[in-house]
Amino acid sequence: MAFDYGSFVKGKGNTSMNNFTFYSPTYFVFGKDTEMEAGHYVKRFGGSKVLLHYGGGSVVRSGLLDRVKESLKKENIKFAELGGVQPNPRSGLVYKGIDLCRKEGVDFILAVGGGSSIDSAKAIAAGVKYDGDFWDFYEGKPITEALPIGTVLTIAAAGSEGSGDSVITKEEGMLKRGTGGEALRPVFSILNPALTQTLPAYQTAAGATDIMAHVFERYFTNTKEVEITDRLCEAVLLTMVKEVPRVIIDPNNYEARANIMWAGMVAHNNLVGVGRSQDWASHGIEHELSALYDVAHGAGLAVIFPAWMAYVYKYNINRFAQIAVRVWGCQMNFENPEVTALEGIERLKQFLTSIGMPINFRELGAKEEDIPAMVEKLGLGENGTIGSFVPLTSKDVEQIYRLAL
Repeated sequence: MAFDYGSFVKGKGNTSMNNFTFYSPTYFVFGKDTEMEAGHYVKRFGGSKVLLHYGGGSVVRSGLLDRVKESLKKENIKFAELGGVQPNPRSGLVYKGIDLCRKEGVDFILAVGGGSSIDSAKAIAAGVKYDGDFWDFYEGKPITEALPIGTVLTIAAAGSEGSGDSVITKEEGMLKRGTGGEALRPVFSILNPALTQTLPAYQTAAGATDIMAHVFERYFTNTKEVEITDRLCEAVLLTMVKEVPRVIIDPNNYEARANIMWAGMVAHNNLVGVGRSQDWASHGIEHELSALYDVAHGAGLAVIFPAWMAYVYKYNINRFAQIAVRVWGCQMNFENPEVTALEGIERLKQFLTSIGMPINFRELGAKEEDIPAMVEKLGLGENGTIGSFVPLTSKDVEQIYRLAL
């Protein structure tokens, strides 16, 4: 099974770096014990009544939430609390948060946790300033204003601590959709790598896969002559290839954790993606997996990305061969670059397996009989497409799911 290139002109796209603007105003506070400064930064950025938004579990058991509360009390900042954020955060808690913020007169939201807590906080922040249904933003309405957001990060994965993006699952129909806007960029983010040392190996690996996927979505581009961002992408990927096995072996390796945590931010604040077209098909395809099975987003991406690569690689064999050589250390076969491209895809699968990630439906717990429903929920219809590198139809998406079996 492979993409039908007859309907798509090979090489389509810009021939040089695109014009772009780049503004990333988040104030990052990185290092050990920095969560103790949360109250200081809330006050610095104008917060006087805070919504503390978190999942529960580890942030409570570890004492992190109490330390953050103490930092707020130290600055005489009042706060309300809303816990219960789930992985693949749900719309029901967002509605509850919007109502609570309005009732309590909240003027700042502080997310304590990973990407799910931060994404949920962003949805609440946008919803509080909007008279309609916040879900409108996840169906394409532009976001023009939101409450300011701060974060205390506990897992390196989504990059939400430095981006303007948010993904929420609507419980009615279990639709997983994303939105974005500059108003959603956190005004500050506290990154203490030590907070990630208690994560189970599976969560660490799923987060790392998500980081790598954010780079892949930008790396596979139709824009030519973007060597600087190619090299930045490759640097992030090489860092992950080196550091992730180190933390799987030794979860307390602070140095490796630090490199991974900063890589997660760099991968998704768009520094590595400016001036080039980006794809994002694999994320959209994966969202239907994690919405249906409630699996870790990174684990779903570990299944989808190799399948997507195997389906589209012939569209631009040289780009796949380039990443195989520069990131995976493959030897370039100049007589037959396809051999190198396929070897790179295989090396990716081997790496994912080595860190404990699933690479097919069986290992993920997904079912072949659910494929038609996932394709339909993606909402492409008969004529719609997803992705920029190679625009994919519903039939293409179905084939990618089947390659992932």
